[in-house]
Amino acid sequence: MPARRGLFVATILVGSFLLFLVQPMVARMALPRLGGAPNVWNSAMLVYQALLLAGYAYAHWLGRFALRRQVVIHVGLLLVAALTLPVGLIDLPRIAGLPEAAWVPLLLGASIGPVFFVVSAQAPLMQRWFAAAPGAGAPWALYAASNLGSFTGLIAYPLLAEPLLSVRWQSLAWSGGFAALVLLVALAGYSRRHAPTCTTVRTDALEDTPARTPGRTPARTVALWLALAAVPSGLMLSTTTHLTTDIFAMPLLWVIPLGIYLLSFVIAFSDRRAAAGAITRAAPIVLLLMGGYAMLSNGAGSLWAVAGTCALLLCVATALHARLYDLRPAESQLTRFYLVMSAGGALGGVFTALIAPLVFDWAWEHPLLVLAAALLMPLHPLLNWRDNADMEPGMARIALGVLLAFAGFLGWELLQTLLEPEEVLFTMMLTVFLVCIGVMVMAWRGAFAMVLLIAMIGQGGFWTIRATMEGQRTRSYFGIYTLRDDDDGRFRTLAHGTTLHGMQSLDPAQAHDALTYYGPGSGVALALAAVPAIEGPRARVGVVGLGTGSLACRSQPGQAWTFFEIDPQVLRFSTERKFTFLSDCTPRARVVIGDARLELAQVPPHSFDVLVIDAFSSDAIPMHLLTTEALAVYRRALTPRGLLILHISNRYIDLAPVVGANARAGGLQALSRLDLPEDEVRYTPSRWIALSADRGVLDGLARQRPDAPWKRLEERAPEPWTDDHASILPYVRWSRLTGNP
Repeated sequence: MPARRGLFVATILVGSFLLFLVQPMVARMALPRLGGAPNVWNSAMLVYQALLLAGYAYAHWLGRFALRRQVVIHVGLLLVAALTLPVGLIDLPRIAGLPEAAWVPLLLGASIGPVFFVVSAQAPLMQRWFAAAPGAGAPWALYAASNLGSFTGLIAYPLLAEPLLSVRWQSLAWSGGFAALVLLVALAGYSRRHAPTCTTVRTDALEDTPARTPGRTPARTVALWLALAAVPSGLMLSTTTHLTTDIFAMPLLWVIPLGIYLLSFVIAFSDRRAAAGAITRAAPIVLLLMGGYAMLSNGAGSLWAVAGTCALLLCVATALHARLYDLRPAESQLTRFYLVMSAGGALGGVFTALIAPLVFDWAWEHPLLVLAAALLMPLHPLLNWRDNADMEPGMARIALGVLLAFAGFLGWELLQTLLEPEEVLFTMMLTVFLVCIGVMVMAWRGAFAMVLLIAMIGQGGFWTIRATMEGQRTRSYFGIYTLRDDDDGRFRTLAHGTTLHGMQSLDPAQAHDALTYYGPGSGVALALAAVPAIEGPRARVGVVGLGTGSLACRSQPGQAWTFFEIDPQVLRFSTERKFTFLSDCTPRARVVIGDARLELAQVPPHSFDVLVIDAFSSDAIPMHLLTTEALAVYRRALTPRGLLILHISNRYIDLAPVVGANARAGGLQALSRLDLPEDEVRYTPSRWIALSADRGVLDGLARQRPDAPWKRLEERAPEPWTDDHASILPYVRWSRLTGNP
């Protein structure tokens, strides 16, 4: 019977491609309906992990049957799941008394649960069916094909599917892919119609590795499988957090670590072991060199820092997955092996995405996982003098102690040179010496990890630890906030990773001055100053995005203000008087916690005369707040003569064409104000867009300050953003990503 390897490779590729395509697609569908609150997406992640584990458990359970029955059952389930297509959120009304944490999983599970469940079983199941044919060969390389398909799906969504297709057509195209998958599975099953009828899989392909004999795997080995799967999974997520928080916040950056993680499986599970072996041997050196920066939190990032961090993830994930491959069991335990791997990946994800934000004030999970990798990865000592017959064990321990002491001294010197930027060459020399010591002590795994820890502290980790000890940081599911007073004691700033969220003067005489993006020449300052003349003295003002509360001190007597803020932690900065704008200037303001679009949809029509949308900065673009449907929500909340003000300052994405196209589609007039303040210490360049359905409102705004002119918004995207079709890709400022102006 022919092995038909190509057929099984194609089936696995298609299944994995569809699996990684459906997750961002459903997230895109759900965003306007569910909003961006973290409990929603934490629930979504748990649904995906639970369905993936259930799919792997199902594949493991199915192995108890004869192969022909497996084919009948699985094809039957695929056809049943096809009844739920095309993919989309079902019209499930909220159930009274059911908390959102339970309703969201119920909605997502009922919407995509059947197809996600059966497709997630593809990788282990197809490998088992492939191995059932005599002479087919080992199936493990098919897992590499599975991750290659996952990687392709991951890249295809932001680069192709989202920019080119509406959500509706994405769903229809996915349904077509699912139909192709059903056909491929049926053909794969048909190709095994003459396979042995026993329920166990043959093991003759592994006769050259007698250690992998059928039988119960020891619990210690299973625990090691779990750890080797959990650490790379958690490290992939922590690398994303570390990059976007402390190094280089840029759009679509999350794709890179996830792609590297998937490619590590492709390398580690390949039949050709040369690449995996070379990366595994190099991994300890890369870990010492780049892992030393895992505790860095100064926000001084570059593309080189991104490249080094990604190289670290590639080497660590490949080395750990290669060790996992070396510990693979006999093929009769194939589905059990993948089930444990899936559970390990889920544990890593739960620790990093759910537990760490509650336990840590910074991305401490990242250095912890890097250290865990040092304790798990294969080490091949280049200088194995520990077991040298010419050196007594006592002398070896003394030498080890001397080397560790010297490493500590080098770490201290490295920390001192970080305060002197001109000492770059000396810093590099100290780093090289530390790496050399790590190589010399590689025969002692604990000592190797100790040198790595010393390098972390010396490369800036000391300041990260001190910031934690001084309580400068606060963390929520939305990110890591750093509250810091400058060295001169003049200003207090709030930063979200590398993004400045606001600043307040510590001088009581200037404490109410709106700084950064909200200076006197900013579009929002000019607009709010003109509101009494345009909308009357008792205007109702809504602000989406609280931040430090800077805009509160732009309020005027008689006005009623309402703030919409998605993160309760941001509100606490004001209620605990870390920043006093809100309590001093608008003490009676109403603050609504939740996704602004969903909350504004619930307010009575014409509730506001002015609405300020200040929710876009750095790499974070909540697209559901910028679609034509969102604009309709804002217009409903505004009076017919209402004024809408959008803050679109962004380092990497040009949002002006999107706003221009949406304004034209919605019948709105638009003016733009670009502010380039001379005082760069107190104020930040900003761009604001003013929109109104009444041309007279904008004319009145433009007349208020002839010395600070507004310009007609001329930029236009080819098509407006809608809930059905939107992509940031065409509007990325690629030159900014490479450091060019």
